[in-house]
Amino acid sequence: MVTLIKTSLFTLCFFLVACAAPSKAPKSLYEEIGGQATIEAITNNFIKEVSFNETIYRYFEKTNIKRFREKFNEHLCVSTGGPCTYTGDTMLKVHQGQKINETDFNTTVDLLVSAMAKAGLTYPQQNRVLKVLAPMRDDMLYK
Repeated sequence: MVTLIKTSLFTLCFFLVACAAPSKAPKSLYEEIGGQATIEAITNNFIKEVSFNETIYRYFEKTNIKRFREKFNEHLCVSTGGPCTYTGDTMLKVHQGQKINETDFNTTVDLLVSAMAKAGLTYPQQNRVLKVLAPMRDDMLYK
């Protein structure tokens, strides 16, 4: 009987300690996808994808690519929970006057998906990135 009580107490103590032990914070999406190296790969892939698409390239043809690369990296980093600060303009200001239609917007999203796939993101990771970017859609369309 004493052995049973000791075993039960040990099991209870072990359970309580396991429950009280601090758990690791869940990884941010930024960490999960591979951090800054992956953000930069996505950005570089996206720039390449855009450069090969005549329809979408016209929105970017007067863009300072060095600045775009820097700001897109910052934007993706912040949006995925990374340790960056976005220092660019708002999405509304950036897209003002471009009058982007839904077809071109969706094509651009497809180019971003391709860029993420080439950077090694899984489909669920791609969907999570798109989910954090989706609220900005209205600031880009028909402005």
